[in-house]
Amino acid sequence: MRVFLTGGTGFIGGEVARLLRARGDEVRALVRTPAKGAALEALGCELVAGDLSDEAALTEACRGVDAVIHGAALYEVGVPAERRAAMIDTNVGGTERVLGAALAAGVRKAVYISTVAVFGNTCGHVADEGWVRPDDGSYTSVYEESKVLAHRRAHEIAARGLPLVTVQPGVVYGPGDTSTMGDLLGRFVAGKLPALPFPDLGITPVHRDDVAAGVLLALDRGVPGESYVLAGTPVRVRELIAELGAVSGRRAPRFTLPTAVVRVLAPLGRLVGPPLGFPPNLHEVLSSSDGVTFWASGKKATDELGWTSRPLSDGLRDLVAAR
Repeated sequence: MRVFLTGGTGFIGGEVARLLRARGDEVRALVRTPAKGAALEALGCELVAGDLSDEAALTEACRGVDAVIHGAALYEVGVPAERRAAMIDTNVGGTERVLGAALAAGVRKAVYISTVAVFGNTCGHVADEGWVRPDDGSYTSVYEESKVLAHRRAHEIAARGLPLVTVQPGVVYGPGDTSTMGDLLGRFVAGKLPALPFPDLGITPVHRDDVAAGVLLALDRGVPGESYVLAGTPVRVRELIAELGAVSGRRAPRFTLPTAVVRVLAPLGRLVGPPLGFPPNLHEVLSSSDGVTFWASGKKATDELGWTSRPLSDGLRDLVAAR
């Protein structure tokens, strides 16, 4: 199979590229510069210079391929206001341009990597693919808003004839993760986490390698028009850290970082956020972390695609071993 891949230089996309090449698929990967695509080129991928705003490059890249996997996105919570437009354009506009090019090229299959964040705050419930978020215009973050809009745009393009399968990972972790959650886990393992922030934040951790495997299953077995959650067992952050402590031999922090303190410091987020391990927009960090749950079930992917998610302890052990 000949596949056009976006996001191949990213955390998830790099593993997707590796799995595709390992089974003999031809991969055409979008990269901003050849230097950023060195690892992909080493795998034997064909590099296409361009970005998500380059409609000509996207149109050309979709010509002659059997399938498109769109995984490129900006993922960050707590972005300052001046970066909002860039995130919306990349995540929403980029999705429209990539999948629009795939539709125009008549590809046989497309896979879009969305997120369980499109469900919003599940308020302690475990969502599935049929979950309907409140239509009140509220979002916990610009990232969530951008992915909700991109998810809708993707399905609008599918309704115009694109054979699209959507996957929705939970919070993805694993070796090489540079996200805020990856930083939190890394600081804990390194003994540099004196107090645990937002212990009641609810997430569904899923190992990067399991997500990549799920993307390929969606490509091979996914039914066009369907979405598949790729998520592990729902946990609170305090439970996640306790499990990481058990496999790393470190004791969980005795103290938690009081939310009230973060709230007081929020107006000074640009100054105090980074030293605390947070991005600069502490108001958004609070709205997306203070007692919020992003819980969803991967049962449909397991039942219909044959997807599996490794136990959290095994995934965290892999994370520790890689440090």
